[in-house]
Amino acid sequence: MASMTDIIFLLLIFFMISSTVVIPNAIKVTLPQSQKQTAAKPLTRVTINANLNYYVAFGKQREREIAFDEITPFLQDCYAKEPEMYVALYADETVPYKEIVKILNIANKNNFKMVLITRPQK
Repeated sequence: MASMTDIIFLLLIFFMISSTVVIPNAIKVTLPQSQKQTAAKPLTRVTINANLNYYVAFGKQREREIAFDEITPFLQDCYAKEPEMYVALYADETVPYKEIVKILNIANKNNFKMVLITRPQK
């Protein structure tokens, strides 16, 4: 039987392979590259820059810096407004894997649909 970590890892790989930039992001991050892209329309964005600062935005809002502890309440509030939302994770390619897993764990505990945003491979 697959452990939760295995499932999260497989989801991470799936979304890294099948996601794309959907909403422009004002925070400067160098996204990892992937071949396949998807047309999923995330409404909520979580960004982790190279300095491990967290930013969030809902819909067309501008990104704002946020403490890690505030991410869960923010996403729960967004979910209350839009239960069909996707959470788009913009993580700089230098961000340690454990930081990405922290966000995936929040999504998993709250049953949020998650999309990892990448840039097209050249």
